[in-house]
Amino acid sequence: MTFTTVPEVEEALRGEHYLADRALATSVLLADVLGQPLLLEGEAGVGKTEVAKAVAAATGARLIRLQCHEGIDVHHALYDWDHARQLLALRAGAGGADGDELFSERFLLRRPLLEALTATEPVVLLIDEIDRADDAFEAFLLELLSDFQVTIPELGTITAQRRPFVVLTSNRTRELHDALKRRCLYHWIGYPDPAREAEILHARLPGAGAAVVDRVCAAVARLRAEELYKLPGVGETIAWAQALAALGTEDLDDTLGVVLKVREDLDRVRAEGVLDHA
Repeated sequence: MTFTTVPEVEEALRGEHYLADRALATSVLLADVLGQPLLLEGEAGVGKTEVAKAVAAATGARLIRLQCHEGIDVHHALYDWDHARQLLALRAGAGGADGDELFSERFLLRRPLLEALTATEPVVLLIDEIDRADDAFEAFLLELLSDFQVTIPELGTITAQRRPFVVLTSNRTRELHDALKRRCLYHWIGYPDPAREAEILHARLPGAGAAVVDRVCAAVARLRAEELYKLPGVGETIAWAQALAALGTEDLDDTLGVVLKVREDLDRVRAEGVLDHA
């Protein structure tokens, strides 16, 4: 990475249409300078994943993304063996590979974590939605995030040629273990206030009219004040403004399905007239 000051981070991310406040920009700078992973927590849709994308785009680094999910393991995240090629090599007999060669670099399939560790160019490693993974996978990450190295039994220990800039995101569907948190810098991304959200919309949708932007931001603020099953994130706000602009209308009710994705929320907002005066 190339950041040296907080204003430089803010300006670089702004150039990628991501408006980071000073606290977030400071966390990005510290993660770069100290070489520590950055753990971003917050509700879904507040822009956690976009931080990694913006940092990669602003610095010209390669973005490598590991999307976590229930049941993810080493073979999904780190490496696997190309069993089809190994079988072909065995069938080839003398012209193929012996037992030792079957578990060599020739037959290694690199998954995102190994790609990031062995890359020679600048890399932003995004470990997305780590809270969806289980305890075993979280424990596996400790070696990687402590020393930026992993051990593959057949090949030995592999150490990063150059440390990637690591961003972990969590929607906090479960609490992460303290051991993992201790290895990271931490930043919580909350919902922006209407004024800040309007700035974000103008940056992301320069063609959207001021009236549409103000109306959408005010409406989203009202929705977030309700006890809904799923509150709209910034991504939904942007999509809502895009929908209104595309239709050439300011009618919120007809486009409510763009921002609310749960039937009960839709029914309640309409029945109670939450947006009648928005």
